[in-house]
Amino acid sequence: MTTTTTRSPWAAILDRITSGSLIVQIAIGIVLGVALSFISTDAAKASMLLGNLFVQALKAVAPVLVLVLVASALANRKASHAAQMRPIVGMYLVGTFAAALVAVSLSFLFPTTLALQVTEVEQSAPQGITEVLGGLLFRIVDNPVSAIMNGNFIGILVWGVLLGMFLHNASDATRQMLADIADAVTHIVRIVIRLAPIGIFGLVAGNLAEFGLSVLANYAQLLMVLLTAMFIMALVVNPLIVWVRTRRNPYPIVFAALRESGVTAFFTRSSAANIPVNLALCERLKLERDTYAVSIPLGATINMGGAAITITTLTLAATHTLGINVDILTALLLSVVAALSACGASGVAGGSLLLIPLACSLFGISNDIAMQVVAVGFVISILQDSAETALNSSTDVVFTAAIAATDKTP
Repeated sequence: MTTTTTRSPWAAILDRITSGSLIVQIAIGIVLGVALSFISTDAAKASMLLGNLFVQALKAVAPVLVLVLVASALANRKASHAAQMRPIVGMYLVGTFAAALVAVSLSFLFPTTLALQVTEVEQSAPQGITEVLGGLLFRIVDNPVSAIMNGNFIGILVWGVLLGMFLHNASDATRQMLADIADAVTHIVRIVIRLAPIGIFGLVAGNLAEFGLSVLANYAQLLMVLLTAMFIMALVVNPLIVWVRTRRNPYPIVFAALRESGVTAFFTRSSAANIPVNLALCERLKLERDTYAVSIPLGATINMGGAAITITTLTLAATHTLGINVDILTALLLSVVAALSACGASGVAGGSLLLIPLACSLFGISNDIAMQVVAVGFVISILQDSAETALNSSTDVVFTAAIAATDKTP
């Protein structure tokens, strides 16, 4: 005798939600968020709580995830790991410098003038390249507990690498336990990521209700230069870098990364918060875990093409406003400084803007004026920082997947 169990309609709906396409659900969340911002401003602002909770959840799991994944990957590493990491790091650096060059070219073609006013900006900006690099070195030697608490991913990465290297010769039971912990944390991350549609709904509704799009009208040309440079990087230069290195069609992985990583990063506006999303995407793409467990958090630290574009474009806008002539050699020097500075940019929303005074100092622009340019950056950050993070984060997956896919080719 067989028995049948009748499932409740609510259980069926829950199964459909949890097994459905995350991208479709995020798209629905975006549409509903836009609609709510028009229907009720107060309700939209209140829904921002959902978005903030989602971003905070990502930030909470990301440091632990990076530490255990990196340590586990290196402790159980295969021989191919080091061979895969070298070209990925090379692509990160080339891509960041190329982004600065694209921004220089567009800034020369479409010179932008800023309406600079005296504006207070609370954050303190670094005063020189040595301060940027010094800050990077101090983050490397940070206490591991402090690094996890403060989201210092370069410090977390260093501790994960060291633990993984020295646990490589540990007993099988120890290495298996480390792998089991990494799997457990990964499952927690999957639960958080499934909440993305709700979180993005809150972010879209809240941001539109609070800022609207009218505030961006006065900076239309500046935004045009910034966003065009980022589109060129995402759809032309990055695919070209991948093709030169792999001689394979780069666009399938480019579009997949933009769709599944770029969309989420656009709304979280934090490369650090998007690390769990990228790791989950690499897992779905069946890439080698030993490689992406290191390359993705490393990319969130040094692969900052979008930041290089922001620093270069706003700096050249300031020079044009002040009537400062910039020759080709100086523009190349600016590209180098912007690329190096971008690699030391914080992986949080607006982190690249505070490096603008450093680039402005190349042209003798005073810190007072440079900080006004930073203030302009914060005004347009609702789109600038979102697009920048989407480019940075999706590129991490593109470069990692390109090398991994090449190494799988017989």
